Amino acid sequence: MNTLSRRTLLRLSSRAVLAQGIIGLLSACNGRDSSTATRLDKLTVGVVAYGEGATSIDQYQPFLDYLQAQTKMLAELEPAYNEVKAVEQLQRQVWSLAFAPPGLAAIALSRAQYLPLFPLEGVNNLSSVLVVRDDSPIQDLSDVNKRIVALGQPGSATGYYVPLYELYGTTPSEVRIASTPATVMEWLANQEADLGALARDEFDRLRPQFSPATFRIVRASRRIPSGSVLISPSVNRNQQAVIQKAMSEVLPTLAQQVGYIPNAAPPDYTTLIEFIEKVKPIEAHINEKPARLYE
Repeated sequence: MNTLSRRTLLRLSSRAVLAQGIIGLLSACNGRDSSTATRLDKLTVGVVAYGEGATSIDQYQPFLDYLQAQTKMLAELEPAYNEVKAVEQLQRQVWSLAFAPPGLAAIALSRAQYLPLFPLEGVNNLSSVLVVRDDSPIQDLSDVNKRIVALGQPGSATGYYVPLYELYGTTPSEVRIASTPATVMEWLANQEADLGALARDEFDRLRPQFSPATFRIVRASRRIPSGSVLISPSVNRNQQAVIQKAMSEVLPTLAQQVGYIPNAAPPDYTTLIEFIEKVKPIEAHINEKPARLYE
């Protein structure tokens, strides 16, 4: 083979290598773009469900279908069966949209930079109550010392944060964390706890289920704001706008079915966030026996 032929082959080989390199680079870029698009095209809708996952899916499915059609994104429901799991998902920004009760909403806003879109339907005067059996010697919170207290899950405004704020300065013999409000009532009925915390509307709904045990309220909190529909900061602004528009233009029956108000502004969580921050120092004592609920 002469010198000219060898030079020609070398040039052709160099061009082939360069072309392969360019194709590989473009493929890698397209792969990243495809991966990003796939990730952004999925809309995960988070809700808290107390052991009623199947019911929740049925309840939300028409809304998910509507959202998917309007946004061209795959909308999937992800129930969390207690507040602890919900807090974890919010802090990791796993949920694109969250139907969050007030405690979770306050945490998501202050610690995970979620944005509130719409208020949830619910009790107009939501409040937390501290409850005892009718035959309990506890008359005031000063009587809670050396008694067993049942709280809800961290993340719950009515079952955990607001009651902790009310109980500041007391020393229960033990603080037990219940998975649901029904568990709080069960512990009270069975005398496994002396005082329990839950939402007023949940107390009114659950108390007949534990007859013949009877109960009374020792302390009721001030009004707590309702929950909100939240959107994750990981959803880009254009998609946020599309989602918010779709949710604001939804049929009233669909909005009512999943429990939000499309034509109202979300509530202000400033005071609730302050409550949560104030009780943070005493959370470290929850697992102590006795539990010193003060700094």
